[in-house]
Amino acid sequence: MTHPRPPQPRLRADARRNVEGIRQAALDVFRTSGLTTPLDEVAKAAGVSKGTIYHRFGSRRALIDAVVDDLVAERLRDIIEAVEALDDPLARFEDYLLRMWLLQYDEPAANDVLTRVLPDSVQLTTLCDKANRFGRRLLEEAQAAGAIRPDLTPADLTYLILERGAALRACAGQSRADYARRLDFLLHGLRSWPRPA
Repeated sequence: MTHPRPPQPRLRADARRNVEGIRQAALDVFRTSGLTTPLDEVAKAAGVSKGTIYHRFGSRRALIDAVVDDLVAERLRDIIEAVEALDDPLARFEDYLLRMWLLQYDEPAANDVLTRVLPDSVQLTTLCDKANRFGRRLLEEAQAAGAIRPDLTPADLTYLILERGAALRACAGQSRADYARRLDFLLHGLRSWPRPA
């Protein structure tokens, strides 16, 4: 159960600019380097001390919670909307996985959300759970249509996303084109192929 945050006192104009400067710096730093980036880097980018960040936001998690919608939530909504527009269950399932995997490549912060690097963040957990529920539904629909192998489980689907995150961290030098080409191999391996008689 989440508790509503107590009303915050109105900030002076210079303090509001200070908070917005920290938010923008956090967006830039986390977008480039992920959510585990030291706050020293955010402070340096914002031109403030790390103490100022704690004074304005209270904690590292609160700062991340303040920017995660801008970093990840909108991209996840776009993916879900684009996938929902497709008619074919196989196309929906594969497009969802491909878009999620490419999001992990493009946005280190999104990769951190999907691999749950901050399990105590309610906002991050909510985003991750929403993506997982949507993926499970697509899996069930594709399996019901006979397009995806029946032995693929929702847990397997979760691990396929987690493993992509780990692979990206371990193989940071691969190009996006090579990464996307390898994803195609994975997707085809999930299809339900007719077995020889």
